[in-house]
Amino acid sequence: MLFNSFTFMIFLPVVFLLYWFVFKKLGWQNLLILVASYVFYGWWDWRFLILIVITSASSFVSGLLIQRYEGRRPMQRAVSAFNIILNLGILAVFKYFNFFIDSLASVLSVFGVTVDWPTMHIILPVGISFYTFQALSYSIDVYARRIAPTRDAIAFFSFISFFPQLVAGPIERATSLLPQMQRERSFDYATAVDGLRQMLWGFFKKLIIADGCAEVVNKLWDGIGDATGLMLLVASLLFTFQIYADFSGYSDIAIGCAKLFGFRLTTNFRVPYFSRNVREFWRRWHVTLMNWFTQYVYFPLGGSRRGRARTIVNTIIVFALSGLWHGADWTFVLWGLYHALLFIPLVLLGMRSYKDTVAAGRLLPSWWELLSMLVTFLLVNFGWVLFRAPDLASFAAFTTRLFSSSLFDLHGLTMRMATMLLWCAALLLVEWLQREREHVLQIDGYRLFSTQAARLALYALMVCLIFYFAGQVQTFIYFQF
Repeated sequence: MLFNSFTFMIFLPVVFLLYWFVFKKLGWQNLLILVASYVFYGWWDWRFLILIVITSASSFVSGLLIQRYEGRRPMQRAVSAFNIILNLGILAVFKYFNFFIDSLASVLSVFGVTVDWPTMHIILPVGISFYTFQALSYSIDVYARRIAPTRDAIAFFSFISFFPQLVAGPIERATSLLPQMQRERSFDYATAVDGLRQMLWGFFKKLIIADGCAEVVNKLWDGIGDATGLMLLVASLLFTFQIYADFSGYSDIAIGCAKLFGFRLTTNFRVPYFSRNVREFWRRWHVTLMNWFTQYVYFPLGGSRRGRARTIVNTIIVFALSGLWHGADWTFVLWGLYHALLFIPLVLLGMRSYKDTVAAGRLLPSWWELLSMLVTFLLVNFGWVLFRAPDLASFAAFTTRLFSSSLFDLHGLTMRMATMLLWCAALLLVEWLQREREHVLQIDGYRLFSTQAARLALYALMVCLIFYFAGQVQTFIYFQF
């Protein structure tokens, strides 16, 4: 079920009303969440539910067995390893089987060995990478004694399948979301209203900016040979905003939706395009994924505690895996390695990770901050070209055409391209002004919106703009991951 569908517009209020006015006790509320989440997920294909049930059951039972074998560390290690292997095995088969088969065949062909191994026609289950990582966080944290195993199966299965963030995150760790599933929840009007505002902002980014950019970007990528370098530069810029507005828009909808039911999800994006270096960018982009890799891959490998050489290797591993997590193609792996190459010098040179917000308390950044943000943005923007490319040949064709004399050719630019660039500039402006808030529509404190009538007028205007400018419904980009 898509957030940006008429079905969801009916589904959400029905679940909301049942949750707060019919199923008022905790156990019944969790059961409703579980059923609603399975309906939400099974709406695409009921067969997907088989996998999420297997993942949930395996992780739940592994937690109980780890508790049962308390004091017998080898047995606990075996249980944890089995659960990890099972879930990563499912992920590998459904997402990476054909990729590994084709890659191995390509390597063997270099040595003159021709093979014709069969591949499988596999439907990639929506969001499998997200809920698999969420489930793994539980069993790993139980094994590491960061969280006690739960015996409440309904709460646990609801934690894995919680429909607002099920298919595209944020990737919630068990230490954060599971305790919320096990606590009594009461309706808070202010939180619910804030959730609706955040959802509205997410829909605005998705339906106007992301989908509008997608219309232009897809046409330009389909016609690389006929496009000028300047047109492809516009395509790269628009995709940079498309993927941000699309994914952060989903996260805003998910976080806002969770607030309606009394849950607090982790902020997944913190104005990443205002980062002053790539190290800061990865503290602000897809925050929960990078936190997951840091906690469960980087630190266990030794992090930065075992010398510079080991730090470099660990960083490369994390970014390569991050790229592979995004998709079964070498373009994603190389995109991850590209960011590793940008990231490693900053770590080795001890450059700041910038945990503060740029120009905090000031309207304008300094010249150095502005230059740093611009350089970081351009580096990230080039990486998105590799990310968007359907294959390496297309990437080579795109970049060859981009960095040609036609880069200064104004022929072919359209009003639609200019319009979308203006929308992207408007997005940057409002996010800059609200960069110290959780989301743009937290407008308390502005004199212009001091009255309820003014705020309602703004929300009504945004809804009208959505209906007027929104075109053909596009699925969320990260559903494929």
